[in-house]
Amino acid sequence: MLILLLLIALGGAGGAIYWLKYSEPSLPPGFASGNGRLEADEIDIDTKFAGRIAKLFADEGDILKADQVVALMDTRDLEASLKKSEALVLQAQRTLDEAKANLVQQQTQVTLTKQELDRTSALVLKGYATLELLDQRRQQMAGAVAAENAATDKIGEAQRALEAATHDVELYKVNIADNALFAPREGRIQYRVANVGEVLPAGGKVFTMLDTSYVYMDIYLPTAEAGRIRLGSDARIILDAYPTHVIPAKVVFIASQAQFTPKEVETKEERDKLMFRIRVKIDPDRLLGHAEIVRSGLPGVAYVHTNPHAAWPPQLQASAPP
Repeated sequence: MLILLLLIALGGAGGAIYWLKYSEPSLPPGFASGNGRLEADEIDIDTKFAGRIAKLFADEGDILKADQVVALMDTRDLEASLKKSEALVLQAQRTLDEAKANLVQQQTQVTLTKQELDRTSALVLKGYATLELLDQRRQQMAGAVAAENAATDKIGEAQRALEAATHDVELYKVNIADNALFAPREGRIQYRVANVGEVLPAGGKVFTMLDTSYVYMDIYLPTAEAGRIRLGSDARIILDAYPTHVIPAKVVFIASQAQFTPKEVETKEERDKLMFRIRVKIDPDRLLGHAEIVRSGLPGVAYVHTNPHAAWPPQLQASAPP
């Protein structure tokens, strides 16, 4: 019997120690708390065009830097079209050069026919040339001017053809570049959805990554507490996985409508059942270099200031990242 009582006493002492170590800190007035799970924004890395995956450079769990290449799509068809467009650019450039040379020739012809017209006009006045010859010179002059105008138009057409071919080259280069998939932000690969050799439609998902620069926890608080919280209010997060580390955060969202609302709200007791979603976000600078410890779904508790003049208790003072 004595041994049994001793075991019960030891068990009670152990439970008390565990409760003191891991239970939520008692809060003074001016603070509210709620349970939640750590979340990070998920970003899908998708294909822009339909195609086959040629290479993968990342896998689940990898830490990525912004603009890091994570996959390449097969672009052989686009590269062939690019070579064709580049050949058309060279052809259009030659056509433009020929049109410019032809214009110079026609301008020379206009100058020559004008000189002949001027000389014939002077000879007609002196009686040394006929009016018939003058009319011929005038017709030659009109023909040369028309040919010059046509040569000018040809240059415009050749220039437009060159610009169109150049735009095609630029478009194919952009499309080829868009077939290289990049990490849009710093973060960690959460899932790899496709593999090398798979053919995906436009918008096909290859990876899902966690944006470790936007890490937050959503909690739900009753009306009385949610109504005293303001955007930008200080907050603290304590994760179950790191119970001795207090993470500073800020309130970045307060729901304008209750998440759990009875059909009819008439009494104070019913109003107390209204719960509003509050989002607290960790400072991105604090997360730099700690992407590997960000785990979506980690449970914990968030503590929020309801009175900005209240001082944080010692057990909720911010600590260094784990």
